[in-house]
Amino acid sequence: MAGHATAKLGTAPETSAVVAPERPHHFVFVLLDQFTLLCLASALDALRLANRMSGTNLYTWSLVGEGGKTATCSAGTKFVLDGDLVPLERNDTVLVVGGVNVGRATTTRLQSWLRREARRGGMIAGLCTAAWSLAASGLLDGKRATIHWENQDGFAEDFPDIELTKAVFTIDGKRITTAGGTASVDLMLHLIARDFGEDLAAQVADQMIYSSIRTDQDTQRLSIPTRIGVRHPRLSHVIREMEQSIEDPVSPARLAADVGMSTRQLERLFRRYLDRSPKRYYMELRLGRARNLLMQTDMSIINVALACGFTSPSHFSKCYRAHYGTTPYRERGTHS
Repeated sequence: MAGHATAKLGTAPETSAVVAPERPHHFVFVLLDQFTLLCLASALDALRLANRMSGTNLYTWSLVGEGGKTATCSAGTKFVLDGDLVPLERNDTVLVVGGVNVGRATTTRLQSWLRREARRGGMIAGLCTAAWSLAASGLLDGKRATIHWENQDGFAEDFPDIELTKAVFTIDGKRITTAGGTASVDLMLHLIARDFGEDLAAQVADQMIYSSIRTDQDTQRLSIPTRIGVRHPRLSHVIREMEQSIEDPVSPARLAADVGMSTRQLERLFRRYLDRSPKRYYMELRLGRARNLLMQTDMSIINVALACGFTSPSHFSKCYRAHYGTTPYRERGTHS
């Protein structure tokens, strides 16, 4: 599949009265190896529909990447690129599209190119995990940023000085980061509304059958009641406190006291709704965080253990093996 510099205009059911710019806004999509297809497709289609609904070329785009030949998404599909990492026009907007193994895909050449493009003063965005690429290149120093919730633990460890948000997208000056997936739609609708008005953005959303437009004030994960399938305020409060206290676990007695219950009542609540004890549920949360850190960072096993509330590597390894069927050492070796 190839990138296209301009969109083919179709006959829209209705068009929005938009004044065409002297020069279409150009987006340069930088496709990293094993990038997430959904991020690219949803962003591109929003731009295509903005052109279609307005009846004019408001936006153009191109696909580039290292080597300038092809890029492969995480689903295995190859995309024919429009070019290599070459100097861009001053007003071009760069959108780096990340995916799995973003650390490996963030090469020295890519980082140098990003720094050079940053110096020209243009807008640079990191979609999905590409926030990591921007951070590694020094482009997010002193900035607020977001990244897919699955990668937040590793990102926070690698870049502790960057203010990490849980928003679907974050804009800080000329740096943009998104959480991935359909967050690309939300970002593009925001940019379309900024450039050409909310009416056009609403028409694009209507065409995409996208009925719930999120802003940079919306969080990327479902609420706790939705995630666990239970609407119980005390249970939600306890789980939220557990998630926020991974490194320094809170005792069941204190968790119970915080919601005005006895330890036995809290135990019955977890058994009834989640079919496990509070202690078991808390352990699974901590082990899940540990697994993310093992996969996403170069932290030592002992530091991963300490970051997840385990006082010794041996206890951590024993709990990890009981839950995942392998040791942390083997897990990291297999992933590598």
